[in-house]
Amino acid sequence: MANTVLTETATSRFVQTKKWRLHLNEAGEGHPLVLLHGGGPGASGWSNYSRNFAFFAERYRVLVVDMPGWGKSDTAVPGDRDHAEALGLLLDELEIDKVALVGNSLGGQTAIRYAARNNDRVTHLIPMGAPAPGVNVLSPVHYQTEGIRALLHAYRDPTPASFQALVAALTADPELAADENLARQRSEATLSRPDHVANFLAAAPTGEMSGPPGAYPAVVPALATLAVPTLVVHGRDDKAVHFENALRLLAMIPSSRLYLFNRCGHWAQMEHAEEFNRVVHEFISATGQG
Repeated sequence: MANTVLTETATSRFVQTKKWRLHLNEAGEGHPLVLLHGGGPGASGWSNYSRNFAFFAERYRVLVVDMPGWGKSDTAVPGDRDHAEALGLLLDELEIDKVALVGNSLGGQTAIRYAARNNDRVTHLIPMGAPAPGVNVLSPVHYQTEGIRALLHAYRDPTPASFQALVAALTADPELAADENLARQRSEATLSRPDHVANFLAAAPTGEMSGPPGAYPAVVPALATLAVPTLVVHGRDDKAVHFENALRLLAMIPSSRLYLFNRCGHWAQMEHAEEFNRVVHEFISATGQG
């Protein structure tokens, strides 16, 4: 495995669940580890985790999933966009009983929702740059942050220039922020799926991007008793989801600990890939695999 080049094409597959045909990249053996992408335009499992995939595939059965409405998966229409449901259907179809979950941003919200309702099936929970239920006190509300404004603008105007501004808003690393190739790839991916874009923009005003309106705040009571080992990961310089959210998750989940990256924006798995990989692996190893 260490000498194998794991490309997107070589690891690509589709799984037909009871509701959606989902795309994922899969490799490796051992304990299942699912990586869930964020909600930005042009996002996919591979675009979020290409820098982490090979490392985890040497140690786990790693599955990088495109949620409904993103990547190569079926689109998701307003009124039927529940990513936690999609995750459950995928795990059922693959006959995976227990899983470790890593979720970036919107994917972190999905992972938290799924774990809150299915704690017997989740061995580890690792939300990264994830919003927390509740109201921010020390930072702007979610949809007023610089990063989220840039994200919504890129959905409405998916040009390379818009994505260059989005990447700059989501990262603290000047080199990554100036990566024109990354901006171009995101723009092309967005333009290739106008159905995803239209359905996202239709659902966004209701707050239904990854689940029914109100579904996320409803998990708060369950988080207070959640026994799943939880590692909350966040960037100190996140301009999309302020690290205040990580502090709130830490307070809500009694089994949690926090790893805060300095000089890091919304994509810790990209900006600090080597350290992120090591920290996640050490956390899973230290807390057992269920």
